[in-house]
Amino acid sequence: MGRPKVLPANRLRANTACTACRASKKRCSGSFPCSNCIHKGRARSCIPFKSIPDSPVRTRPSASVNVAENLDVNWENLPAEPQTPLISPHNDFADPQREHALGVGSRSPEATHRTHARMLLNLQGERVYVGKAASISFLQLLRDTVTQHIGPSQFSHNLRSEDMLEAKAHHDPSNFDEDSCSLDDKRRYIQVFYAVTSGFIYLGCNTEALLADTSDPQTDREKTRAAIRDLMIAIGAQSCPNEPETVQLERFFFTRGQRRTFANLLEDPSMDLVRAFLLMSFYMFGACRRNAAFMYLGVAARSAVALGLHADSSGALSLTEKDERSRLWMSLCVIDLLASSILGRPAATAALLPEDRSELCRIPRATAETGLVASYQLSLILEEIISRLYSEKAASTDTADFLLEKLNHWSERLPNSLRTPCETEDSGAAQERIIGNMHVACFYHFAVILVTRPFLISTLNARLARAHHGLSTNQTGVDTPENPAHSRLAVACIDSAIYMLQTCLEVHQSELLHRNMGILKAFVFAAALVLGFSMFCHGDVDSEIDSAFAGAISILRMLAQQSAQAAHYLEILTMLEVAVTQQRQRQAAQARQRRSRYVNRIFSLHESPSTPRMQSNDDSRTDATPLNTGGPFYPWIPQEDGPVTPPVIDGAFLDWEGMELPLWDSFPFTEPGSSVL
Repeated sequence: MGRPKVLPANRLRANTACTACRASKKRCSGSFPCSNCIHKGRARSCIPFKSIPDSPVRTRPSASVNVAENLDVNWENLPAEPQTPLISPHNDFADPQREHALGVGSRSPEATHRTHARMLLNLQGERVYVGKAASISFLQLLRDTVTQHIGPSQFSHNLRSEDMLEAKAHHDPSNFDEDSCSLDDKRRYIQVFYAVTSGFIYLGCNTEALLADTSDPQTDREKTRAAIRDLMIAIGAQSCPNEPETVQLERFFFTRGQRRTFANLLEDPSMDLVRAFLLMSFYMFGACRRNAAFMYLGVAARSAVALGLHADSSGALSLTEKDERSRLWMSLCVIDLLASSILGRPAATAALLPEDRSELCRIPRATAETGLVASYQLSLILEEIISRLYSEKAASTDTADFLLEKLNHWSERLPNSLRTPCETEDSGAAQERIIGNMHVACFYHFAVILVTRPFLISTLNARLARAHHGLSTNQTGVDTPENPAHSRLAVACIDSAIYMLQTCLEVHQSELLHRNMGILKAFVFAAALVLGFSMFCHGDVDSEIDSAFAGAISILRMLAQQSAQAAHYLEILTMLEVAVTQQRQRQAAQARQRRSRYVNRIFSLHESPSTPRMQSNDDSRTDATPLNTGGPFYPWIPQEDGPVTPPVIDGAFLDWEGMELPLWDSFPFTEPGSSVL
């Protein structure tokens, strides 16, 4: 009886094998240098069997006129080619001697993508798509790398690694009485809404008019307007401290707003309908239901197209109407392109963006619109990053330099209002301004990370191979060369992650963050994975990187108190931190053994005869790091701020205490001649 057919999404064969593995007909891990060549000491000669030819840049179809010019915008041309390389102060990858010896372009200027699209399981057991640009795809690559070097661990063998972790929807009717929520409470929740969406969404609604209308809506238009008010209150309550009354209020207003939005069965598109679906999508991101948020964005995008928000309607509308349509279209594009890049999926508005991406619009005078227009400009560049870098099999350094030059050009033209807080505003307005500026800054750093992450992977893989070769032989001066262009871009990736987390940590330490920041937690997680990868691959401790990584854990610990997604991110980063400690202890022990060939340790209080001390470099993989116990979200997460009630996922919190990994004397990830499955 033949073996059952394997689905393409579940195939484990690498897309490209190295020359040595292909000649010996061995299974190749697909990374360069691959695991076979690393363990056989031939990492320097590990190259792909076939070089990937340069792919021409895909031309985009003609798109409509950019509606941002309705907000009094002006366009300035960018240089066609990058003129100067980005210089980073955190240049620990740069090696002038190696750069002089190799020369730029001596190896392939492209970095083959090591992240791959995945099919994960949703709550219903259905397979859902996550693209290779997503952080969760990068996480899987990081898990495979950790397994190759330290063996199986809680980080690399996560029982839920195939699940797209989402929370269940709450459809049960609430007994909440709307009369118990006063007008001042509603006004306060809407103020929180404006803060958590600052820099991303600008609806331009009259808050007082929405709150003053307390009559029972009768027509479809009135129901949609009332739904917008309910959804704004629900998002604000979602971001406040998680008290029982607040939770009931949040669920009541969202359920009613959702019901009112679907009252007309989506038969008639309207501006308010686009706003309602945009708000429902933002709420779903905070509720740990990203698939629902993605689908709501699709409805909002098609409704916007039906209304012609993407088209130039300068001759038929007044200036006020043009501004209103432009704000809504930009808000939709920002959330849609951000959500799609986080999930690695095609954006609904990608084909409707302006064809000319070499232009940046001037920031308008209105403070409330400043962050929105800046984010919209970034979203245009972000879509170009995804289409030009991640649609191909390899990332080109020339394309990366060009895109980074665009981002640099954007940052140089930011007004001071987006760079510094205003001291003359009241506390509520100041908090909204600071969070909006933080959102824009994190958006920028996230875009830089997406551009440079393929080159970080290429550089750190070469560094890991060189470190492994140096520890496993007695030869000195053996070096796996790094591509200088890749190293330069890898530095930018690490620096951008550090700057993002430092910015977020400053706001967090100022106690200005709210309890549920739907987009921010995805930004923090993406940056922390980059730093965790760097920490795992570096032999030396960098205090700045370690401090920024600890800051990410601190931020997620606060958000995890009422966000299931943040709690899951916290679990992953805590397990990664343990894996980094194991790797550092392993490297230190191996280096110490190489130095001290004439002396051995005789007695140890923490080592038993049944667990002999490492006799060779290959046996060091069984060393383990003792895990700390305690903490609310994971058995070994240290508990700093007292008891916290963990969020519930699928009716029960993730419990890993019963998980026991076998202690293998050997396993196929580290034996010579083996390959990674």
